[in-house]
Amino acid sequence: MTAYAAFLRVYEPLAAFEGPERRRWEAYARLGRAPQPADGPRLEREAALRALAGRPPALPVLEEHAYLTQVDGVTLVCPWRTRLRALEGLEEFLAELPEEMGRVFVPPPVAEEVGAELDRWRAGNPTLRSSQLSSTWQVPPRWFVLVDAEERELRLGDPAGPGAAPAGRLTARCLVYRTSMSRARRRLARALAVLRRHGDDGLGSSGVEDLGRWLEEFHPRSLVELDYGGLVHLLDDTELTEDESARDIAGALAALDQGDAVAAATAYGRVTARMKALQAVESAN
Repeated sequence: MTAYAAFLRVYEPLAAFEGPERRRWEAYARLGRAPQPADGPRLEREAALRALAGRPPALPVLEEHAYLTQVDGVTLVCPWRTRLRALEGLEEFLAELPEEMGRVFVPPPVAEEVGAELDRWRAGNPTLRSSQLSSTWQVPPRWFVLVDAEERELRLGDPAGPGAAPAGRLTARCLVYRTSMSRARRRLARALAVLRRHGDDGLGSSGVEDLGRWLEEFHPRSLVELDYGGLVHLLDDTELTEDESARDIAGALAALDQGDAVAAATAYGRVTARMKALQAVESAN
């Protein structure tokens, strides 16, 4: 699990949860010990490294945590669901590989147990879903469809590496967009309409549709957060300040809707160039 990942999170009001889970998060919120987004990836990464270092290697086991925030006095909750996300991530990883290659990375008995545990999760919790999406070494361009340039919150600080800056929401080095679920859904619907009318020009309408289906799973009064996470430590202050990817994606969609394919490609190209520069660090010597 790399430290250089971005996150798309959904925070739901406590009213979105039912029964024991709602009581759990109500009690959790009263305790006031929820980790901040700057700390969560580090805790999960440490748990993953401990699990992988075991004999035999295993999936991470971590105390159930959530990120908390408040909007207009209402407590919103983003459960980590670390175990579920690890299971889903491994299942997705294996699905992308030929069966023979998959066996090299994950022994068949382990893969079968992953599938069985996921089946148990889904059968016992039919409404359960992951409240976070993650992406290593880049921010998927389609995520920017959900947010507006004016919703960007930037804090500059020590770029030495994840965990080097002081902990706390928006006090450490970070680049975050936050918006309401209603706005995110409207923007996605408009973007999808443009892509279907004029061609996706790189964004990928199927990926935008998948994102829309994921958002539909959540309470309508939720908050959506796009967090550059550890990627901010790969960028200097100037690069972070000049990163206007949400504005560029909005500009690309507007140009595409007006039939200006050149302007659309130019705006979209600025975003992909930024993300390719980040991805190149993965293989840098």
